Amino acid sequence: MIAIDNTLISDDIRDVCFICDLAKCKGACCVEGDAGAPLEEEEIAIIEDALDEIKPLMTPDGIAVVEKSGVFDYDMFGHFVTPLVHDHECAFVYFEKGIALCAIEKAFEKGLIDFRKPISCHLYPIRISGLHDFTAVNYHEWEICNAALRKGKAANTPLYIFLKEPLIRKYGEKWYNDLVKHIELPENR
Repeated sequence: MIAIDNTLISDDIRDVCFICDLAKCKGACCVEGDAGAPLEEEEIAIIEDALDEIKPLMTPDGIAVVEKSGVFDYDMFGHFVTPLVHDHECAFVYFEKGIALCAIEKAFEKGLIDFRKPISCHLYPIRISGLHDFTAVNYHEWEICNAALRKGKAANTPLYIFLKEPLIRKYGEKWYNDLVKHIELPENR
């Protein structure tokens, strides 16, 4: 376990090698599971404000869910999550060549909005959870990502390197640099 500021980082973030392989997994993390993507409370208002730019990129079913229920739902623990279409895929998913992609991120890439996507999606397969005075930063192991593990291992790319951009987005440059310094200490290798 690595401790930086008020975060406890699993050794898996250092040790697990991972590179998303969309060609193999087809974006399964956006369409599998028992709840939508975790949302931070402030992300709800951001998505609501950007909905007019995001909607044209969504599927008709996704639009219908969002128009009926709004841009968020609750998981079984009462946490904010994206709503699901047919209790299955994220309402913000669209498909391109059989691969599930994010309409929010597409709007960002087109320059229509300045919000990339929920931080939980950007960080995946890292999951964040609160523990009293600390935040736990853990690797979420899921068989749908086996191809990503193989690709990451072949390239020798650990999670903290693959997810540098979202880790900096979430915790800042100083936090990330402290993480790298800790990991690269000879006694931690």
